[in-house]
Amino acid sequence: MIGVELRKLVLRPRMWLSVFLLCALPTLVAIFLATADFPPPRGQGGAFLNAVLRNGSLYPAAALALVLPVFLPLAVAVLAGDSVAGESASGTLRYLLSRPVGRSRLLVAKLIALGAFIVLAIALVVITALATGVALFGTGAEAVGQPGAITSLSGATLGPGALAMRLLGTIGYIVVSMLGFGVIALFFSTLTDSGLGAALGALAVLITSSVLETLDAAAPIKPYLPTNYWLAWIDFFRDPIFWHSINKGLLLQAGYIVVFFGAAWANFSTKDVTS
Repeated sequence: MIGVELRKLVLRPRMWLSVFLLCALPTLVAIFLATADFPPPRGQGGAFLNAVLRNGSLYPAAALALVLPVFLPLAVAVLAGDSVAGESASGTLRYLLSRPVGRSRLLVAKLIALGAFIVLAIALVVITALATGVALFGTGAEAVGQPGAITSLSGATLGPGALAMRLLGTIGYIVVSMLGFGVIALFFSTLTDSGLGAALGALAVLITSSVLETLDAAAPIKPYLPTNYWLAWIDFFRDPIFWHSINKGLLLQAGYIVVFFGAAWANFSTKDVTS
């Protein structure tokens, strides 16, 4: 069943369109940065955008900062929201469950396919951004003394190996964060026969969480909002790494995955499937 879901994912044109758009945004921004007559002010604009002008090896981090707040969650919400509801709307869900598959196994396969999409999307964004950054801005050898090295947010120099490890840590952290959000959309997908409705429900959670983060009155619940620690991956680019927010973010997303996947399973296992 997992192989079937992964094959469906790879053969879905909409999935590849989402990945293309995610990769296109950082590429477009890089072109504008390379051709602009003035750099973005230090400390303003997207994370790392000022630093990449001196070292293109850091552009994958800037690209992730660009797609994370809106575009990546949007792609995840659309895919996860359509995972069960789309099958029901197209009339294939009942056919799937008529085979000796089991609802739990089907739901786990949907979750694994969602995780595969998130990993694929983030990996391609990073690879595309690295190639674009190095081509347009160079490797920063003049600034730090060795190609591929960067200056961390703490002022220390990070070699290519340390940078690669931090990028891998960043990818892993964002994958877990997006999976925590995607499971919310998967839960909504078990509640309705409309993939669009499920995606909009997840996006409503995203918008509500983002708005509450800006309110001082919501301070008591901020540590539990799904978006609260999404940008904690930036701490991977400090030396030493600041693990406090990263660990809290991973624990929070693990809680969301367990709770909402359990809720999705509880609802789907007892749902009356008629289509």
